[in-house]
Amino acid sequence: MIKKVLFPLLFLVLAYFVLSYESAKEIIAGIAIFLVGMYFMEDGFKLFSGGFLEKILERFTNTLPKGILNGFLITSVVQSSSLTSVILISFLGASLIALESAIYVLLGSSLGSSTTAWIIALFGLKIKISHYAMPIIAFGIFFRFSKNQKQKGFGNILLGLGFIFLGISYMVVGFEELKESVDLSVYSLDGFLGLFIFFIIGAFMTFIVQSSSASTAIILVALSSGQLLYFNAIAAVIGGKIGSTTTTILGSLNSNSNGKRLAFSQFILNLIATLFGIIFFYPIIYFIDFISNYFSIESDVIKLTIFVTIFNLSAVLIVIPLLPKIVERLKKMFIPKVKSWSKLEFLDSESLESSKSIVVGLKKENIILYNKLIKAIKHQLLINDEDIYWNKKHKDKKSPQNSKIDKIYKEKIKKLHDEILDFISFANKNINENDLKTFDSQKLLTKDMYKILKKIKTFHKNINVGVDSRNPNISKEYIFIKELFMICIKELENISQNMTIDDIDKIYKTKTLQQKLNSLDSLSTKRVDELFAQKRLDSIETTKIIRDVSFAILLCQSLINITTTIFIEDSLLLDEDEEDEN
Repeated sequence: MIKKVLFPLLFLVLAYFVLSYESAKEIIAGIAIFLVGMYFMEDGFKLFSGGFLEKILERFTNTLPKGILNGFLITSVVQSSSLTSVILISFLGASLIALESAIYVLLGSSLGSSTTAWIIALFGLKIKISHYAMPIIAFGIFFRFSKNQKQKGFGNILLGLGFIFLGISYMVVGFEELKESVDLSVYSLDGFLGLFIFFIIGAFMTFIVQSSSASTAIILVALSSGQLLYFNAIAAVIGGKIGSTTTTILGSLNSNSNGKRLAFSQFILNLIATLFGIIFFYPIIYFIDFISNYFSIESDVIKLTIFVTIFNLSAVLIVIPLLPKIVERLKKMFIPKVKSWSKLEFLDSESLESSKSIVVGLKKENIILYNKLIKAIKHQLLINDEDIYWNKKHKDKKSPQNSKIDKIYKEKIKKLHDEILDFISFANKNINENDLKTFDSQKLLTKDMYKILKKIKTFHKNINVGVDSRNPNISKEYIFIKELFMICIKELENISQNMTIDDIDKIYKTKTLQQKLNSLDSLSTKRVDELFAQKRLDSIETTKIIRDVSFAILLCQSLINITTTIFIEDSLLLDEDEEDEN
């Protein structure tokens, strides 16, 4: 209802200013072009990064200093704290980084947003940047139409940068022309009333343009042209901070629990900054005046930029000592009331924002599927942990409890398998070229795991019939088949669960296991042939046992291949393949 009333009203106000004031066209066009530039910049870095931003966030955010530094650098480069927030939310959804690390980056991102103000204050208002904007846009268009994803992303970045420069230029010209016809500074108010009114204006403006960088740019340009008084500009900047908080909260409504936690942490950060700016308004002003006198700074624009920097830095310094308690409290918030066991844990709509988060989330889901698969195979074949690790005598009869567990695991695997494939169908178009091979490999892995379970589901009937055979020689051979699976599962669980062995050791263990299975296969064939020669088995029984042993070996080989794909780094597997070929 609010949107239906608000947007037409805003449109009418916009139309009035455009029609009434010629200079308003320049200002509004400048704001629009600036926002388009921000959009292109964000989109460009998503395409161009090829995992660059993701790798930085994944590897260099595990401590507070590194998280803040990288958050600052990334936001300073991409000129968009919202892009950093989007990536953080998607990474949290895929469990690529912890909530603490995401908050560290968020603190740095808040500091990085100050660089927008410095760029505008030092360059945007002193030189005619429209001269640089046109060539940048021209080159951006050239790269934009490339079929190569990175070149296309680079083109978007250039377009974004060019449009940002052009937008600032239009706003500067517009405010200068507006000053000749209408002097808005006469409407400025002194005292607390003026601060309150411009605080509301700043909050409303940031909410409308959906960008704190854009609202800061507007305020700086208006201040430089004399259309806004220094004190009122500061109040508008403080209001813009709380306005961006509203945007963050609205943007997190459809995100997952971690996304909501991160948005709430940003709300806390912005709220602290706002309260700090209000409570210490005059002490900060006096401090800036002292710095300005010491360094002979006369420009109100530079003073305002210093305020923005102090404003953001102070909030970060206040939050840092409170982080442990904030994180502890956040982890207890936004917990789903009902969590289904079948729901994907690492993949959701937020993961679609990043190719890297999709691939890593898919790998994590496949690990869960793999663990359920191993458990299901053990229950399907009536293999207990005691049989594998304590070498207790095999139990011939299936217990009712095992039957129930077996059914549960099969149902869980079926549903988890279907949900992963359903997500993959949506995620396919969001995968970049660098991650496509890994994505396809993981998709194939999901299908292969379910296929193996279906084959074992059918095969275990042969094993049960063989174990229950009245011929002790047949029964013994089918117990041997179960022992093959025990040997295989024991070693694979060691590879997948033992954190002390590295990938080289895992490769060695899988090769040793394969050789052992081949030896056991040959041993079984030799033994069955001897039984046939001694006429303890007929030709049909002999053929069936040899075939079932070979099939069991093939299933074990498939399990080994799945395990190596999941738990061993791809580059090492490629090196091994090359060595085998040589």
